Amino acid sequence: MRSRALVLVATLLTATIWGGWYAVSHRPFPPENTPEGAYARIALFVADRRARDAFPYLETEAQWAAYTVRDVRKKASDRVRASYPAGERNRWLDAWQKEAEAADGADVFALLARQGGWIARLERDLSGVGRVEVQGERATVVTARGTRYPFRRRDNGIWGLTIFTAELQAEAERATRDLEVVERAAEDYDRVRPP
Repeated sequence: MRSRALVLVATLLTATIWGGWYAVSHRPFPPENTPEGAYARIALFVADRRARDAFPYLETEAQWAAYTVRDVRKKASDRVRASYPAGERNRWLDAWQKEAEAADGADVFALLARQGGWIARLERDLSGVGRVEVQGERATVVTARGTRYPFRRRDNGIWGLTIFTAELQAEAERATRDLEVVERAAEDYDRVRPP
């Protein structure tokens, strides 16, 4: 009789734990047009190591910068291929290949996030939402650990994380400066190339 009672208690306890886990892990996300919803999706993608999938939850300027990196690196690579001598050509093409051949801005973001350790930085600090502070088009998600994540409302209503914008814009500016250097050198190579 006593063993039956223990089995019953153990079964009920197990069912309660599994039921609680299931309820927590399968509860619906907050809508993506809320700061909490955007943050929850980013946290999920970071936990699953899917940086590319977090791209829609970056602010617009960050997304544009990632596309700019890809487009400018492709243009510079094309110019290098067309005008640079072989020895010089490979050095530049190898350095820019992944960015130039990226399918889109999300792939560039994922690449730069890996190289820059951005995902590791997020992994250290992500926790549950403690509170949200909204001021007009800007919001801050404050986690249970006290970490603050700034967001800006995008034109489509989705809130975009802003912490990578400056780094992405700096990379886009670097790519643009590199393209200018490539263009000048390519003109010189074209001028001295035998007919």
